[in-house]
Amino acid sequence: VQAHKEGSLQKQREMNGHTVVPHSYDYDLIVIGGGSGGLAAAKEAAKYEKKVMVLDFVTPTPLGNSWGLGGTCVNVGCIPKKLMHQAALLGQALQDSRKFGWQFPEEVKHNWMTMTESVQNYIGSLNWGYRVALREKKVTYENAYGEFVGPHTVKATNKRGVEKLYTAEKFLIATGERPRYLGIPGDKEYCISSDDLFSLPYCPGKTLVVGASYVALECAGFLAGIGLDVTVMVRSILLRGFDQDIANKIGEYMEEHGINFIREFVPIKVEQIEEGTPGILKVTSKSTRGNEIIEGEYNTVLLAIGRDACTRKIGLDKVGVIINEKTGKIPVNDKEQTNVPYIYAIGDILQDKLELTPVAIQAGRLLVRRLYAGATTK
Repeated sequence: VQAHKEGSLQKQREMNGHTVVPHSYDYDLIVIGGGSGGLAAAKEAAKYEKKVMVLDFVTPTPLGNSWGLGGTCVNVGCIPKKLMHQAALLGQALQDSRKFGWQFPEEVKHNWMTMTESVQNYIGSLNWGYRVALREKKVTYENAYGEFVGPHTVKATNKRGVEKLYTAEKFLIATGERPRYLGIPGDKEYCISSDDLFSLPYCPGKTLVVGASYVALECAGFLAGIGLDVTVMVRSILLRGFDQDIANKIGEYMEEHGINFIREFVPIKVEQIEEGTPGILKVTSKSTRGNEIIEGEYNTVLLAIGRDACTRKIGLDKVGVIINEKTGKIPVNDKEQTNVPYIYAIGDILQDKLELTPVAIQAGRLLVRRLYAGATTK
């Protein structure tokens, strides 16, 4: 301990120009988060004969929904979103086809349950594929919540509450983000997020989408496309951070296709008037410009007001990893290295980086090649 304090232990280890590992670790690399970035990195590291573990655990939503291995994009993001867009496009094509001579009875109905079942079956096959791929590459996978408890050590807690400790020479944080809530009465009790929508066990009916993010507008788009009554409540502008000419074109297009917009209002309270699947909710909203209050009734309220990095409950303070206190995001250098040299981070949790699945995948692969294959590409 004395030598460690004086720094002479470190000097001893760094002699001959390389660090001698003082003891053997359980793993060469432990990846916390089994989404696009984490899985890509883990599989890449396995190619170089490294001993790798992936810890992945989905904390259930306030309504109790969770999902399998693969991360947001696969389970509650890009993949189910595109499939539901496809459902909406097919409905539009049906209407168009009449003008091209196709004849069929007037009544065309959409079945929400058939669609979600098909979507969930497809996602289930992807989850299974990821598990098989990890097994084939000899990557250890645990469906457990990983958090740092000390230097080079994580605690993994499974859904039964059983805890295990693991050590590794290096760690990769790839925990991604989860939807934000408004912090108003009734939001977590009665509203859903995109984490709930794609496996919702009933048709959402008349829906209020709160937010003007791309998640908000995409969900509003396909819900309207399958024939639902959809309203979007916008606090200020559509698609902040995007080209505003394009954003306004999208807004106009959506209005032409029957989507209602309530602009410059924010919800302040959500109450349940009637239980059911779906029930009836009363939403009280306040103007962002004055004191005007409006009320509306909907079957479903979908919150899409942004996402927060999953970094505050994984023990980063125990190992001294610095995060941006305001956003929860992790600043890294140009090698995806945190301020703690043996801990790296990739994906949506990085400060000032793009939140995109292919970016996380590429970052994970390149990082591992730099760590274990002598590559230099950043």
